Amino acid sequence: MVKRIEFDEPKCIAAGQCVMTAPEVFDQRDEDGVAIVLQPVPAPEHWDAVRDAVAICPAAALLLVDI
Repeated sequence: MVKRIEFDEPKCIAAGQCVMTAPEVFDQRDEDGVAIVLQPVPAPEHWDAVRDAVAICPAAALLLVDI
């Protein structure tokens, strides 16, 4: 099943946990550290890391949804 990342940018507190957990999928803006989703539909090989990133996001700004 294919998954898509939903990102609630206003909730992001720029903790960087997603970037450290799945750097192929997430990055942070230089000016404020807010997350950037590089791959809204992650490749299957990144799903485990993305699930971990969603689970540990301290602001609950990430969600994985089936598409």
